[in-house]
Amino acid sequence: MGNTFCFFCGCIGQASVGVVEHWGRFHRVAQPGFHFFNPLAGECLAGVLSTRIASLDVRIETKTKDNVFVQLLCSIQYRVVKENADDAFYELQNPQEQIQAYVFDVTRAIVPRMNLDDLFEQKGEVAKAVLEELHKVMGEYGYSIEHILMVDIIPDPSVRKAMNEINAAQRMLLASEFKGDAEKVLLVKKAEAEAEAKYLGGVGVARQRQAITDGLRENILNFSGKVEGTSAKEVMDLIMVTQYFDTIKDLGNSSKNTTIFIPHGPGHVRDIGDQIRNGVMEAASAQVIE
Repeated sequence: MGNTFCFFCGCIGQASVGVVEHWGRFHRVAQPGFHFFNPLAGECLAGVLSTRIASLDVRIETKTKDNVFVQLLCSIQYRVVKENADDAFYELQNPQEQIQAYVFDVTRAIVPRMNLDDLFEQKGEVAKAVLEELHKVMGEYGYSIEHILMVDIIPDPSVRKAMNEINAAQRMLLASEFKGDAEKVLLVKKAEAEAEAKYLGGVGVARQRQAITDGLRENILNFSGKVEGTSAKEVMDLIMVTQYFDTIKDLGNSSKNTTIFIPHGPGHVRDIGDQIRNGVMEAASAQVIE
């Protein structure tokens, strides 16, 4: 795997091991440090291997079970085992190509059995399967597979666009449902508020009419008691005339009202009083019949 160096001495750096041959055959593994070699006795340093962790990025193109072509970016971290440095030195001419070939083989055997969504969810399982296969195979050649990371899964651009459109449509549908629910709640609350307002308005009108009736009764009784010889009808007519002129006064003082034409005369006041009195008598008679 490397050139043979016939020196009398040599220094092997840290995180490295040296392969020493004796007359062309493997003799021993030299650990980091200073070493003496005897070229006259056929001993020489055949090569040096680094025991640091190396990284290999592999891009695999394959197809899923639902016929979607994807590219997988896989990062493999491996290193030489010191105790088996001779196997790593003599067995493999190009370990990176060997690792890449096994990654292709295992990945293309697993991914076609998975749908695209399952591949995104279970990419750790794919990395685990590749790690187990590589650890078993490369261990025979003196290499240890430390980690395998499934860095990225890249579907075809058209598939990615379709997935984004599906996701956007689902989110719009969900937003429409929430908007509909909100509008429904708003309409219900509005209807409840209108019903409550109408109910309270009716209660207010009833109380207002009751207060007017009580006030008129009290005024009639007080006026009849203080002024002798007056009847309830006369007092009622007087109150109606007073209310009539107060109403005309309010209409004249209000700047927001438009022009209103109403019949005016003493007889009309009497007619209004008769209408109110007849309405009260009809209501009273209806209650007696019930």
